[in-house]
Amino acid sequence: MALSTDTVLVVTESDDLHGDALAATLREQHRLDPIRLDLRDFPCQTGSFRLDKGGTNRALAHVHGLDDVRAVWWRRAHPCAVPHGVRAADDEFRQAECDGFLQGMLWSIPAYWVNDPAAERTAARKIVQLETAQRAGFVVPETLITNDPDEARSFVESRSGPVVYKRTGTGRGEFSETRIIADADLGRLMSIRSTPTTFQDYIAAACDLRVVWVDGIEWTVRIDSQAGVGRVDSRLDTSVDFTPYRLPASVSKSLSTLMGALGLSFGVVDLRLGADGEYYFLEVNPQGQFAYLEIKTGLPLFASLANLLVRGDGAVPGW
Repeated sequence: MALSTDTVLVVTESDDLHGDALAATLREQHRLDPIRLDLRDFPCQTGSFRLDKGGTNRALAHVHGLDDVRAVWWRRAHPCAVPHGVRAADDEFRQAECDGFLQGMLWSIPAYWVNDPAAERTAARKIVQLETAQRAGFVVPETLITNDPDEARSFVESRSGPVVYKRTGTGRGEFSETRIIADADLGRLMSIRSTPTTFQDYIAAACDLRVVWVDGIEWTVRIDSQAGVGRVDSRLDTSVDFTPYRLPASVSKSLSTLMGALGLSFGVVDLRLGADGEYYFLEVNPQGQFAYLEIKTGLPLFASLANLLVRGDGAVPGW
């Protein structure tokens, strides 16, 4: 895939570290200055879409070159920042109009998308991930997702070992830790009526694995999670050892099948290598954090992503 200079669009928060790092990599390695766009700038900044016999024209007052874009990193796209008025119904109408306009204008760009927004929206649903992962050949811990307190209690009490609970959605908000359910938690199960919660068998681990998938290129990091305070949730401790790792061929095959079925060209996948030697699928985040993995291991993760956007191939010579 051949791209023109200055034709990569990065849609993310204006203060996103990952957006900054990718932009620096594109400038240093490809002499390309990407377009940056935070959707929250609209409608404060004006925009227009025009269609006539000569073709189309997309314009945002603070962004230039949208019609020249050939690749997009759809990193972290917020709803538009629409000022609130007096009536909630009017606010909802304006929000829908602004989001519909800006998303439609961007999604109509005939570019290479990382990831396609429609595919990503579906793939981000945990239930879709778990079902697809099992069909792809992964072992998935036995799981119940419910807002029924009685179902949850029955599941927990029926298991022979510990059960963890964690959030089901992928929306923004405070960090939500995965925890082992305790007796005291059983007394608070009524709270899940308004927040469907994921309950899952706890897998005793040898280590945790985080895979940055770049369209067929898998960059895997072994996290020595059991050596620190992140034994249940590896995200809680970055002081342990992080080392590059190679997945067995059978696991790589399942991973490739999973990402293909989800329609994702990029994602951050969490696996757990059990004490029993089995590789368990936990989740995939199409917008997952990975900068710290490059810092910890030296793996060329941003170079791989930049190559994918510019050349259509995430391979990095020498790796």
